[in-house]
Amino acid sequence: MQTVLIETVVIALAAYALGSVSFAVVVSKAMGLPDPRDFGSHNPGATNVLRTGNKLAAALTLIGDAGKGALAVALTVLYTGQSATAGFEAPLAGAMAFFGHLYPVFHGFKGGKGVATAAGVLLSLSWVLGLGTLLSFGIIVFFFRMISFAAIVAAVFAVFWACFLFGFTAITLVVAAIALLLVWRHRENMLRILRGAEPRLGETQKN
Repeated sequence: MQTVLIETVVIALAAYALGSVSFAVVVSKAMGLPDPRDFGSHNPGATNVLRTGNKLAAALTLIGDAGKGALAVALTVLYTGQSATAGFEAPLAGAMAFFGHLYPVFHGFKGGKGVATAAGVLLSLSWVLGLGTLLSFGIIVFFFRMISFAAIVAAVFAVFWACFLFGFTAITLVVAAIALLLVWRHRENMLRILRGAEPRLGETQKN
């Protein structure tokens, strides 16, 4: 029992450390771009990196942030020998990687909003869950052209998808926790949406 507990703690800490690597900061520094925490939305994520006009840097940030969430789950599955839907460790690793992105120990606990990392986690836990959530996200982006609004709606739908696919299991609990944190991190966006001040794709942010 004690060994299992220690292994679970190690998995959680390792996943958190992996999630704490901010690819927006790392990629920007490597490519000689401004620190994404110093301009635009001050959010270290792919959308803000894209404001520099460097599409490659934004794409690398997106891939890195999504990849670390997926990798945390995949490595845990490989280590435990259990499928992502069978045990508690893989969902926990996904949640901790997501938490690390939001509050990274390597970057003063000031991280991004977690959309890409959450997508990577969900796809790695279940491709059906991940694709269903991404479909919800894409539909909202297509009709409303607001990334933040799409992320909030997709987070809510992810919980419904998880309940439908897995019932009240560890995955559903983790997805619900991720959704709550993601919505919380978008609270300022929600206020701007209500004021009609949230920028759409291609627009600059209003005050």
